[in-house]
Amino acid sequence: MIDKRVHSLADALAGIRDGAVVLVAGFGDVGIANTLIEALQEQGARDLTVVSNNTGNGDWGLARLITSGHVRKVICSFPRSGDFSGFVEAYNAKRIELELVPQGTISERMRCAAAGLGGFYSPVSVGTRLAAGKEVREIDGREYVLERPIKGDVALLKAQRGDRWGNLTYRKAARNFNPVMAMAADLTIAEVSEFVPLGELDPEIIVTPGIFVDRVYLLENRP
Repeated sequence: MIDKRVHSLADALAGIRDGAVVLVAGFGDVGIANTLIEALQEQGARDLTVVSNNTGNGDWGLARLITSGHVRKVICSFPRSGDFSGFVEAYNAKRIELELVPQGTISERMRCAAAGLGGFYSPVSVGTRLAAGKEVREIDGREYVLERPIKGDVALLKAQRGDRWGNLTYRKAARNFNPVMAMAADLTIAEVSEFVPLGELDPEIIVTPGIFVDRVYLLENRP
């Protein structure tokens, strides 16, 4: 019987190692798996590369993971959004690296990893510092930069509803990067607000099929 539910945060995060590439879904504070992220800090993995839209807010979730010294590098689009003081302090002190990637590009790079593609050519960033060191090719008279895939060792997702097979649905804008990150990682872990019986989710409304999900944790199980 397929049952991807886990009943503790320790089980949810088991096996995440030092140096892992962690895809963190969310747009600001919307659709971000703060419970899993804070548990990852307690789990202790270090030298992480975090791929996310931004660098967190305040002193919780992703921001806390960064300020506590567990993150070696951030690949993101908006490192200075919200209350970003923790990231800025770490960056200015050279405790963390930053790879700045435009928002559409970061999403497409993960989709390429999910689809098994070797990358894609984009006109975004041509002639800027973001294109430094990258292959540039002229196609039909226009220059394009080769953007390579971003593949995660693990993805941390936040969903509204899930079943024991790992099928997921999201609440409105909380969907954001969650679906593409689910497909682009070797290990996908989701925290959900509600478990439903198998078959209750209409196949037409399932956004992330369970084939892309390895573990599902119900938030009410939080200690």
